[in-house]
Amino acid sequence: MRTLKLTNLFCAFGLLLSTGIASAQTADSIKYNHLDVFGPIVWPTTSGGTRSAAGKPGEHYWQNRPDYVIHATLNEGKQDTTVTGEVAINYTNNSPDQLEYLWLQLDQNLFKPDSRGAATVPLAGDRFDVKGFKRGGYHIHSVTVTYKGQSYTVVPVITDARMQVKLKTPMGGKGDKITVKVNYDFSIPFYGADRMGRKTFKQGVVYEIAQWYPRMCVYDDAEGWNTLPYMGLGEFYCDYGNFDYYITAPANMTVAGSGDLVNAAQVLSTQQQARLAEARKSDKTVMIIKPEEVGQAATHPFKGTLTWHFNMTNSRDVSWAASTAFIWDAARINFPSGRKGISQSVYAAESSGNEAYGRSTEYLKYSIEIYSKKYFEYPWNSAVNVGGVALGMEYPGIIFCRSDLKAGRLWGDVTHEIGHNWFPMIVGTNERKYMWMDEGFNTFINEYSTQMFNKGEYFDVSGRPANDIGKSMARARNPEPLMTPPEADNNYGEYYTKTSAGLDMLRNVVLGPERFDYAFNEYIKHWAFKHPLPYDFFRAMNDAAGEDLNWFFQAWFFNTWKIDQAIQGVKYVKNDAANGAQITLVNKEKMAMPVELKITQANGKTEILHLPVNIWQRGGVWTFVYPSTSAIESIVIDPDNQLSDIDRRNNTWKAPAK
Repeated sequence: MRTLKLTNLFCAFGLLLSTGIASAQTADSIKYNHLDVFGPIVWPTTSGGTRSAAGKPGEHYWQNRPDYVIHATLNEGKQDTTVTGEVAINYTNNSPDQLEYLWLQLDQNLFKPDSRGAATVPLAGDRFDVKGFKRGGYHIHSVTVTYKGQSYTVVPVITDARMQVKLKTPMGGKGDKITVKVNYDFSIPFYGADRMGRKTFKQGVVYEIAQWYPRMCVYDDAEGWNTLPYMGLGEFYCDYGNFDYYITAPANMTVAGSGDLVNAAQVLSTQQQARLAEARKSDKTVMIIKPEEVGQAATHPFKGTLTWHFNMTNSRDVSWAASTAFIWDAARINFPSGRKGISQSVYAAESSGNEAYGRSTEYLKYSIEIYSKKYFEYPWNSAVNVGGVALGMEYPGIIFCRSDLKAGRLWGDVTHEIGHNWFPMIVGTNERKYMWMDEGFNTFINEYSTQMFNKGEYFDVSGRPANDIGKSMARARNPEPLMTPPEADNNYGEYYTKTSAGLDMLRNVVLGPERFDYAFNEYIKHWAFKHPLPYDFFRAMNDAAGEDLNWFFQAWFFNTWKIDQAIQGVKYVKNDAANGAQITLVNKEKMAMPVELKITQANGKTEILHLPVNIWQRGGVWTFVYPSTSAIESIVIDPDNQLSDIDRRNNTWKAPAK
């Protein structure tokens, strides 16, 4: 089989026939308009030189920084379990703007009975099923501001899941600092919108604690304060800072958290410390707390309560989990730079076994190693997977996976949730507005981790994401564009699958792996620990790949245009196949893509032709001459099913029977 590019044909024949959209060749069903696809497109820009035309942070790029010190206590009761806490936020305003007030997120207020999220749950419910509960939401006990050595209390303005702190004296820009201290408590929901909560096992309750402290809203160069409320589906947008946090819990509990455990000697037994040290040197999973040790006095040889101290640097969030039921195991992570880290899992006995969470640490370790080598080195030292109530949820350095998952389903959940540590935990996008930039990018990289893990143990080559998307797009009556905010989208699964399929097509069909991978990695490198907008991604890919891809970005992300390439017919030059064949293609739907053809001749020769997207710049019908030497038996468009083509019945042409 030979592979030919169209330019080779031009050189060989010196002949190119273009038909445009001629009335004799255009069916009524053709929806394509080349002016819609290839018309001028200019992406919005920000002012002040904060973002470059090349899709990189600009000379004057800035972002604000909150550093957190948090003290929280888990209070386990018979009827209710609460978290009480105090958070001190040391906030640096790096913007050029003076701030007269600050905005904080109060995400636990989602669980108040009268929250916006509770009010907008569909009658039939959904995955997030936010209906509120009687004791739900934050109780804010005090808010204190310290600025330029002066402290004062503030009566905040709380609106649903946001809190405004009005300042007596406006805060200056360009590095000015202020401290906000908040005392609070909340009751832990049983099912926290599939992002946190509690689940009861035989040996105790597993608490997965997230959205557990008032935190700063992002003030950025594009919109100022970002104050969209938390309503369940739309996730989070957070600035980067350091976290120094302390969790006080009953002494018979194991606590796992984002970042490094600072005081292991004070909260672990001598044996557990030794096992943890062993795990840091082992590529095989080492048990820290064995199944038979759960609930034993020697496992937790302390009385009353214990305070676990964790630290995480340059992160956008932290979360933690606690339980008397935890089995705990760990293994070493090997980073490309030679640095070492630790992969860990905590789970109840009901989740144990080699077909289940017994391999969780292995899945986590190898996912991190794969993503670190292929995209960007994982910046932290530790990662932990928690088996609990949440189906799958991600936080920096810690993920929550549903406790009953096994084998390939557990692998898929682990590699997906830890993949989020690249999108959006490293590349810090606004999940509440642009869900496709984290879920979709992450789903895309999950394909490659699954292909690479353990020689493709869970990789099913029979399923092609692009082909599946083509089928779903053909069925969809009222799809929404990917740029639709998540709370307004009726099929949020598209953020995952359609984005991933689009990146697959860019990589495999439009640019090729080498050009795509270079541009994609450049984007990650430049926007690590920063806040890219969609337009930064579009510009970054155009610039580093050396291709104007705006025709693709507009169609795939801003519209619901479909792909339907078809073969209209074949005619031989002077009615003799030895003189060449005129092949006519039709672009029936509104989106344009390159065309790949597999052509088989009667003499047994098979060739693959690659035609650039530019053939559709003047219209939706294109005729070219193929240098056949014998009769053509068949032509197949997109023989490897790389495109999201909605009708593959017209992708094949076969010579009429004689």
